[in-house]
Amino acid sequence: MTDYGKNPALSTVFVDRRATARHLRKARLLVSEGPDRGKEISIGKLKIYAGRSAVNDLALEDKAISGTHFEISADEKGYLLRDLGSTNGVTYEGLRIKEVFLKPGCAFKAGNSTFIFQPSEDTVELPLSDQDRFGELLGRSVGMRAVFATLEKVSPSDLTVLIEGDTGTGKERVAHAIHEHSRRKNGNFVVLDCSAIPRDLMESTVFGHEQGAFTCAVAQHKGAFEQANGGTIFMDEIGELPVDLQPKLLRVLENRELKRVGGDKTIRVDVRVVAATNRDLRKMVAEGAFREDLYFRLSVIQLTLPSLRERPDDIALLTHHFLDLFARQNPGGRRLQLAPDALEVLTRHAWPGNVRELKNVCERAFNLADGALITRKDLHLTSSLVPLPAPARSGGDAAGDDSASIAVDLTESYKDAKQRILDQFEREYMARLIDAHEGNISQAARTAGLTRYHLRELLKKHDLVGSR
Repeated sequence: MTDYGKNPALSTVFVDRRATARHLRKARLLVSEGPDRGKEISIGKLKIYAGRSAVNDLALEDKAISGTHFEISADEKGYLLRDLGSTNGVTYEGLRIKEVFLKPGCAFKAGNSTFIFQPSEDTVELPLSDQDRFGELLGRSVGMRAVFATLEKVSPSDLTVLIEGDTGTGKERVAHAIHEHSRRKNGNFVVLDCSAIPRDLMESTVFGHEQGAFTCAVAQHKGAFEQANGGTIFMDEIGELPVDLQPKLLRVLENRELKRVGGDKTIRVDVRVVAATNRDLRKMVAEGAFREDLYFRLSVIQLTLPSLRERPDDIALLTHHFLDLFARQNPGGRRLQLAPDALEVLTRHAWPGNVRELKNVCERAFNLADGALITRKDLHLTSSLVPLPAPARSGGDAAGDDSASIAVDLTESYKDAKQRILDQFEREYMARLIDAHEGNISQAARTAGLTRYHLRELLKKHDLVGSR
């Protein structure tokens, strides 16, 4: 743990074991050497980004710096510096690092620049909601109540919101909650999944078309923006929007007017836009895959949803909520309880599919459990108990401790034991991956960084084809 004296980077005030306030110790990052010498930024939020792209909090001119080179984030342990896969890396105390907790007054290098990091004595209070729910969203954890605090403030306005978060964290539910708590709640809520629309139909789906605009256009069609007029449009997976359509979307966002494909008439639309992505749009901007001006237009308000593994305190609350939901949907009125050993397994699970995966696990256990008590064996998650890697250490020990306790059978040869564990991991990963994406091969392949063909072959290998 980094030594920040009596003032940690992030502190939480508890009353009767409930968090009532969070305080962030502000810090200063100064470029002491390099092309940007003298440039600095005051850190007054949980995370900042630095790189050559203008979408970063600290935009740099150093040509040896990547588009988005590194980030600095704050938690109870300190300020964590993380290299974001940059070309030239980040060097701390003479070592190239992936991530490391920063010491007060330390220096590190990125590209041809040297940076000095110094926490200050000033603090900023980060708001927490008093509520454990916002719309259909549930959470008692500090991370979710911080999200609720932002939603309570932003929802009544017409501000454009960009929701970031891993697959399964509930981005669509957040968008719907924003709509339901806005003045537009009586208008339409239109969902546009940019990852599910064929490229040749994307423009027509978004903006509409006139009759005869193309071969299959046998009638006039109103696009998603016209359908959402007076309400809210939720553009899910906005990072999948083709580059050639991004300027047209930008014009709609700026002028609130559009033209259908094949039409000359300008159509005014009164729409609130909420977008979501599980991709790194900053990196996409740096790579030229996403327009910088569109990014700024979408991210008037940025909201990052914590993954489920970052909010283990919410697992019991969510599990009981899902079991109650399934009981209400069950015509027989069957109600099940959760055994302590089952809750322990759920709490220790890594949840790559996040809340969506938890709901699927609860639904499966609810329907397959023999008695009125869901036990550990009903969850089919025993292989998830391998501990996650240890967090990064402070100071120059950038490697951290990646040791984990794994059950091995010494009666097997090294080769056989290793292959068995690799096969077990591979099957478990594939099962959770396809479950988290509800059988969608394309989305699962993108998440895993595999081709559709390779993913299908792995699913066949482990007899997971058609498991959903």
